[in-house]
Amino acid sequence: MNTGRTVFSQAMDFLPTHELDKCVHRYAGNYRIRDFSCRDQFLCMAFAQLTYRDSLRDIETCLRAMGPKLYHAGLRSSVSRSTLADANEHRDWRIYADFAQALIRIARPLYARDDFGVALDQTAYAFDSTTIDLCLSLFPWARFRKHKAAVKLHTLLDLRGSIPCFIRLTEGKVNDVLSLDDLVLEPSAFYVFDRGYTDFARLHVFTQQSAFFVTRAKSNLDFARQTSRLVETASGLRSDQTIRLTGPRTSLAYPDALRRVGYFDVEMDRKLVFLSNNFVLPALIIAQLYRARWRVELFFKWIKQYLRIKAFYGTSENAVKTQVWIAISVYVLVAILKKKLGLDRSLGEILQILSITLFEKVDIQPALATSVPVSSEAESRNQLLLF
Repeated sequence: MNTGRTVFSQAMDFLPTHELDKCVHRYAGNYRIRDFSCRDQFLCMAFAQLTYRDSLRDIETCLRAMGPKLYHAGLRSSVSRSTLADANEHRDWRIYADFAQALIRIARPLYARDDFGVALDQTAYAFDSTTIDLCLSLFPWARFRKHKAAVKLHTLLDLRGSIPCFIRLTEGKVNDVLSLDDLVLEPSAFYVFDRGYTDFARLHVFTQQSAFFVTRAKSNLDFARQTSRLVETASGLRSDQTIRLTGPRTSLAYPDALRRVGYFDVEMDRKLVFLSNNFVLPALIIAQLYRARWRVELFFKWIKQYLRIKAFYGTSENAVKTQVWIAISVYVLVAILKKKLGLDRSLGEILQILSITLFEKVDIQPALATSVPVSSEAESRNQLLLF
């Protein structure tokens, strides 16, 4: 029983505070700070994410309206717009990046056995990026085009559970393929990405480090077929070949054999061709792996709909990265809540319920649990779902 404790306080119990303390100490986050610690900053920003606050003034007004409930929610300092703005501006964003990684390490084992639609024993990741448009006059450090600013969110998503394992925030003009250099490859794991990441020198690194990739082939690929295998055309497969690249540059960048799988997608009414360095999996699994890549697209749409990452509370690079990483922390925290409380709701539903019950003094489990089943006809077709 949690009589007398707010839902917000109970939700924050799932945070590994010792990990946050280590991250704060690592970057001296509380150095010469007497009031409004890094923990207070995190809780204020988490409140803003969970309740869809639009601005610093909005955060200040809503929190001050809670009065004495703030202390019982874990906030030990008074909240002011200027203090929160200064904290976002100057406290190292890496504190919250490291803390998000600590939460990810907790969440991933909880979803390790989840099904993502592909019969695969190994870990599978989807890698992609999304662009967040900004105003050039307010964010001059995030130059994208001549009259436009933007940042890119490069994300590696664990397909089991849709948990982001790697995130890199860059200026909008940074080429997507360069972010492959920052990945720490896991041997025997599968990495799925679209053809925008086709750089054969970088793909050869995957082979050298015993990791597997699945990607789309470009239509102008120069190659020579070595062998072909029989395929079951009723499943949508059209070809399964072993090839070698014959282009003057690509053959040097990737000298090993590649697997080329042709597949006809009935829903999209078009033929797709995939490349992989794995020759063991059935060809249909290769096609299904690429199909599962849509989960990273859904993840981007979901966080833009439910979290505050398109409008920022500060304009500096540090403030933007702080807000993004705390938003990711909140996303992973809600994913942890879902599993540990055994909730039969989507993440979107959990966030919506939290947004109106944060300072209610009720037990969090029954407050978030499914009580009335919702028919499939009543669900909005535009609603984004994860898990």
